Amino acid sequence: MTQVCTKQPVITLRPYQAEAVDAVYEHLRCRDDNPCVVIPTAGGKTACLGAICRDVVQKWDGRVLVLAHVKELIEQAVDKLHVMAPDLWHQIGCYSAGLKSRDTDHAIIVAGIQSVYRRAAQLDAFDIILVDEAHMIPTGGSGGEGMYRQFLADAKVVNPNVRLIGLTATPYRMTSGTICGPAPDHLLNHVCYEVGVRELIAQGYLCPLVTKAGRRKADTSNLHIRAGEFIAGEVEALMDDDGLVHSACREILEQTGDRHSVLIFAAGVKHALHVQRILEELGHQCGFVCGETLPFERDKTLTDFKNGDLKYLVNVNVLTTGFDAPIIDCVVLLRPTNSPGLFYQSVGRGFRLHPDKTNCLVLDFGGNILRHGPVDALQIKDKSERKGSNEAPAKECPNCQALIHASYSICPDCGHEFPPPEREKHDGSASTAGVLSGEVTETDYDVSSVYYSIHTKRGAPPEHPKTLRVDYRCGFNEYHSEWICVAHPKGSYAWQKASTWWQARSSEPMPDTVEQAVELAENGVLAQPLTITVRSVTGEKFDRITRYELGAIPTAVAAGNAPDEPDYNWPDDDDIPF
Repeated sequence: MTQVCTKQPVITLRPYQAEAVDAVYEHLRCRDDNPCVVIPTAGGKTACLGAICRDVVQKWDGRVLVLAHVKELIEQAVDKLHVMAPDLWHQIGCYSAGLKSRDTDHAIIVAGIQSVYRRAAQLDAFDIILVDEAHMIPTGGSGGEGMYRQFLADAKVVNPNVRLIGLTATPYRMTSGTICGPAPDHLLNHVCYEVGVRELIAQGYLCPLVTKAGRRKADTSNLHIRAGEFIAGEVEALMDDDGLVHSACREILEQTGDRHSVLIFAAGVKHALHVQRILEELGHQCGFVCGETLPFERDKTLTDFKNGDLKYLVNVNVLTTGFDAPIIDCVVLLRPTNSPGLFYQSVGRGFRLHPDKTNCLVLDFGGNILRHGPVDALQIKDKSERKGSNEAPAKECPNCQALIHASYSICPDCGHEFPPPEREKHDGSASTAGVLSGEVTETDYDVSSVYYSIHTKRGAPPEHPKTLRVDYRCGFNEYHSEWICVAHPKGSYAWQKASTWWQARSSEPMPDTVEQAVELAENGVLAQPLTITVRSVTGEKFDRITRYELGAIPTAVAAGNAPDEPDYNWPDDDDIPF
């Protein structure tokens, strides 16, 4: 913990941090229940916490307790308080068995909940209790009173007027839903201030996130849920498949060649060690930490990682909260989780700004983006809403790759009929879904074959022009389609785009009708596509093909050389935007 010179200037709050602090004070003045502040990971919750502590002690001559649940958060809070209130450093104490400190008589006490939950009377009266990572507070309906609940009950005996304030990035728990609600089931009752991920990215306070697509699929439909989360042993058995680990490691190296610091979340210790071994066999040093890692070994590994001396670090359930490494510019999720909070906290390790990074790459090998939604628009349900259902908020159509609500039994984009919900597929490799809503992702595909057909929009009037449908087969059973408006009115924007598309592929003039276009295409007048780039925008209905690598333009075509008719039936596609 840092000792700060009393002459060091006080940190100035960012505008949204000042708004959050003002909202807390307004809540305390106008309501008699307990407020919660929601600020994204890396958005500076601790600065707000420090400002409140400073005001309580200096302006109102009060006493404050700051509660956290892990050693790293306790140390961070003490360090931040020393900076926020350098003239009060002698009034800041710490009560934590893990830090071998048991201060009790300071105006500001930072404590580990495990160390003090039975010692409210020993710590004496507080006016304000601040809880960092407030989503750790259980609700009354989640089973057991919990350490926070027991401590607050005892603290109210010492001072009946004590007020509780929560700060968190994720105001929900996977077992019980939102953490704010009416008493007595909820200790926190109202979100008094909230600022979003996208807003802070736009303002330059958080690092932008990007996602890239993977090549392997893992079926998580047979995983069972216990206490709101997938059963750990089943998850590790699924993800520790040797072929999947090799494929994922090769893809990680391929995607992170220009990255500085890559944090990997594994499904278990055996899985993590497997990942570490394969990465090192491929010539790249990889660190490893888990809950059983010896303290001195863990500290050295984390120090090397934070300093940039270690590029790859795989961990198991230890670096989701309280771990601050701004240099992280890639987060790899090699495990599926049913917890939106855990998903968010893992991705949030890449939110912090650093001069050596322009964005943070997220590789999702666990289908988490599809399961929970983008991190700035997570789909959270209360326990009562989820009872009897394991429904995911989104799913990917295997035919057209559309991201749609899980309630659809037929894809509204292409007509694909989904199997029963218990067989629903989730992405087990780096997902194409955007980690932020509205996020653009681009994925390259090799084209194995291409098919041309006439498309008539269902329900359109007879005079509505037909379009040339082009279907690209990419791999064994993956298709991407586009619609070329060769028959639209000449000179229109759609016709001009179609003309450019045709001229890039053929020395023949563009035909006037779709029927002529299909006939010419099947007789080989068009250059063969070798690769395509597919652009996806999270929340938008249609993907777009934005780039092509084409073979040579044919110079002469012999009649009757059309390819064989494909041996499959195309789905209905009555919702094409032409």
